Amino acid sequence: MSSFDHRTAVSQIPADPGVYRMLDEAGTVLYVGKAKNLTRRVSSYFGRALNRRLQVMVAQIADIQVTVTRTEGEALLLESDLIKTHQPRYNVLLRDDKSYPFIYLSTQDEFPRLSFYRGARKGSGRYFGPYPSAWAVRETLQLLQKLFPVRQCRDSFYRSRTRPCLQYQIKRCTGPCVGLVRAEDYALDVQDSIKFLEGRTDEVIAELGQRMEQAAEALEFERAATLRDQIATLQRIQQRQYVTADGGDVDIIAAVEEAGTVCVQVFFIRGGRNLGNKAFFPQVPADADQATVLSAFLAQFYVDKEIPPEVLLNAEPDEAEFLTAALSERAGRRVALKHRLRAERARWVEMAVNNAALALKTRLGSRAGYARRLEALRDLLGLDALPQRMECFDISHTRGELTVASCVVFDDQGPRKSDYRRFNIDGITPGDDYAAMEQALLRRYRRVQAGEVPLPDLLFIDGGKGQLSAVMPVLDELGIDGVKLVGVSKGPDRKAGAEQLWLAEGLADGDAAIIAGAESPALHLVQQIRDEAHRFAITGHRQRRDKARRTSTLEGIPGIGPKRRQNLLRAFGGLRGLARAAPDDIARVDGISRELARQIHDALHAESERT
Repeated sequence: MSSFDHRTAVSQIPADPGVYRMLDEAGTVLYVGKAKNLTRRVSSYFGRALNRRLQVMVAQIADIQVTVTRTEGEALLLESDLIKTHQPRYNVLLRDDKSYPFIYLSTQDEFPRLSFYRGARKGSGRYFGPYPSAWAVRETLQLLQKLFPVRQCRDSFYRSRTRPCLQYQIKRCTGPCVGLVRAEDYALDVQDSIKFLEGRTDEVIAELGQRMEQAAEALEFERAATLRDQIATLQRIQQRQYVTADGGDVDIIAAVEEAGTVCVQVFFIRGGRNLGNKAFFPQVPADADQATVLSAFLAQFYVDKEIPPEVLLNAEPDEAEFLTAALSERAGRRVALKHRLRAERARWVEMAVNNAALALKTRLGSRAGYARRLEALRDLLGLDALPQRMECFDISHTRGELTVASCVVFDDQGPRKSDYRRFNIDGITPGDDYAAMEQALLRRYRRVQAGEVPLPDLLFIDGGKGQLSAVMPVLDELGIDGVKLVGVSKGPDRKAGAEQLWLAEGLADGDAAIIAGAESPALHLVQQIRDEAHRFAITGHRQRRDKARRTSTLEGIPGIGPKRRQNLLRAFGGLRGLARAAPDDIARVDGISRELARQIHDALHAESERT
């Protein structure tokens, strides 16, 4: 029990807005909070009934530090920064480091461009969003390209054109790069795009209808038909929108808790259009109620994002008055947090709650299923405890060409993709999978030995006895001990579900393979890990192969620079014609000696033999 004198500490705290930090005896930050009145807020922890979580926290307090701010908005910013820095165990922690994407319109250009944008909005032009994902932005851009053919090409591409590109041919652009559209006609498409992105779809439809009638009266029937199709597409888009706010910007936020896990679902409504939704799973201390979660989420979520005028919630957050004032200050205008809703707005929040519950159920189901598979694997392999880190290696190549080895990592939560690694394998006999595996293991586990990478509990190798026999000496040479080595072979029929697991320690004793059976949860986990290693290896091999095919064989021959390469290809009509040429014919090309011609001939024929 701490001997902390809270009365003395509270008496020294001013009655100003600011941020407080509660520390334990080791100086570790237990909790960070904000308050309009620091004295009143901090003293409330010692003069009222607290839930179990706060009782445990208060019992550990050895010091309280405060920072006074001028306004609630400054306190909100400082609190968020301190939570990110210290990650206090009793705070709700939101992991949302990604910036949200926007659609950018370069209105400063004579012929503006629409494009995907992510980052600080400091430049000139118009920004529309934020969108919940890059996919939502790209979908909207594709739709706009069909409706209003405003260019989306890069400026460097646009400025260098001498003839219209494919986008013009398929009627996704009007060809401003080569002067095929009048500036005033292009400006109409730009204005229609802006109105659509602002949610003024009805206004766009009405204007398009007027233009269609004018085109028909002028006997411009092709243009009238185009306008008719645009109107029909816009009307279909309106019908797909479930949320059709009155042209305003609204965020809809709902928090749902189950089995100690919380999901916060956010729907983004901009200009009356539903731009999509995103699920968040913040780390929440035990006994934190819905009001606490919503309050912490709002404070951290909006600290570096655009705040709409209205935020609809499925419950009242803690410190609602403080949050409203702080968010309004941050936005530079009034922000309303609303939770008592009726009619259409109540249905919107219900939609968010249902989506949060569905996302939470999916997450809990996948976690529970993974935990069951992990326990089954522990029992199947006779491990003393659940494996905390597992690695799996696989090899991919095409008839021995450009071999790539993969290493994927799984922990007690699932795939740990930030730890995945690939190895380009060179200096071996093409097709020698054993040598490839030896090289990959040697390169990987030298780093393990150096302490740069954690040692796994389980090491899976895609293969049977032969692959295991190749791997074991590598680990012995490096002095790697304490890793359970398992080979995964496909079984006699090479069918999924008939895999055999070979334990390295059983090879010398002639132990038979472990056959778990197609319904085994443990085998399902092994298959997932093995298939992920296979996918990662194949992807790496294809990337390496594609890069090699994009590189001319001539680039690897000493003495062949860009000019000589150009002369050779021009003389023989390309690489295929050059490959059919005799050394004497190659030597007739300007700048090519007989010795160099021989080298070129040999290199091209060696390449054709490999392929």
